[in-house]
Amino acid sequence: MSIPQLLTEFVNYVDFNQRSFFISAAAIAFNPTFWNIVARKEYRDHFITRAFGSAQKGCYALAATIFSLGLVRDFLYERALRDQPSHPALEGENVTYAAYALLALGNILVISSTWQLGITGTFLGDYFGILMDKMVTGFPFNITSAPMYYGSTMSFLGSALLYGKPAGILLTLHVLIVYIIAIQFENPFTSGIYAKRERERAKAGGYEEKKEL
Repeated sequence: MSIPQLLTEFVNYVDFNQRSFFISAAAIAFNPTFWNIVARKEYRDHFITRAFGSAQKGCYALAATIFSLGLVRDFLYERALRDQPSHPALEGENVTYAAYALLALGNILVISSTWQLGITGTFLGDYFGILMDKMVTGFPFNITSAPMYYGSTMSFLGSALLYGKPAGILLTLHVLIVYIIAIQFENPFTSGIYAKRERERAKAGGYEEKKEL
């Protein structure tokens, strides 16, 4: 069977009449949209910082919100998979091994990146003015600049294969597209935040040098 025929057959195993499929897709798209909009508003207006009394507390509140939304998204994804038909080609032993490998590697990327960045570094502390001293270059950032996004995508795919659901593979593709779009918005903005800090440091350094003279 050719690849186009295989893809067509897989799509035929996606039940688009299931509302849970579209609810899951909406939740996947909503989460990064939500945290990007909220974080940028915080950067401009500091509304979360004002509400919680400090940038640290505000960042932890946003972290708890994002984490909770992630749990809801994962629940809706699992629910969507349960409502979908399985494909016989995805029920073999090798597919199961691949599923567990993807889940393990995906979680390693997510957990190790969180460990490297800490809570504030992971959950948009930059937008609160909580900046890291220097860029993290160790594992897993020496593999990819977005280990949490790609690790999460691997976990989605692992779950799809574990359940044997072509619908899960389609939703994983949706996850990847959403994350790639999010990266295009987040990386330049975050780079701009750190570039601004470096300009301010350079300006302050120049001022101190003049003062000494």
